[in-house]
Amino acid sequence: MLIEALLKEHEEISRFSEKLEQRCIALMEENEFCADVFREDIAFIRTYADEQHHKKEEDLLFRAMLEEIGQAAVPAIRQGMLVEHDMGRMYVGELENAVERYAKERTPANKLEILAQAMGYVHLIRRHIYKENNAVYPFAQRALSQETMQKLNEQYQKEWKPNEIA
Repeated sequence: MLIEALLKEHEEISRFSEKLEQRCIALMEENEFCADVFREDIAFIRTYADEQHHKKEEDLLFRAMLEEIGQAAVPAIRQGMLVEHDMGRMYVGELENAVERYAKERTPANKLEILAQAMGYVHLIRRHIYKENNAVYPFAQRALSQETMQKLNEQYQKEWKPNEIA
């Protein structure tokens, strides 16, 4: 149930990454720019991808993996997924700064910074989702006990399910 929900959220985040890439192409080719639309993109990443999705991974699944699996989970979680979550936050913060600079002064350098930060995020999140879907989640399903998975599913149902964005 938890992992199924995380996979479903990956689909939504992947669809979003396609839209963000298209927005970058429109900015590059057509000079199409709306600061408010980019701000909405940033808000989506922060609220849906980070506060909802990544928090679930960090507080539930990854914590359980580190506690139960131990050292074997450290490279994938602490040195992999958590580092990439922080990298995503860095890209989003830099994108926000770039959008604000470009909204005030439409220079080629400011435009390039939007494209660089947005596409950096897009590429990061696509690779990140692939690794979680194909390595981290299957590893968790194999290595965590059924009891732990049941507890995670119950905790997800209790703490997250009622509050999720439809």
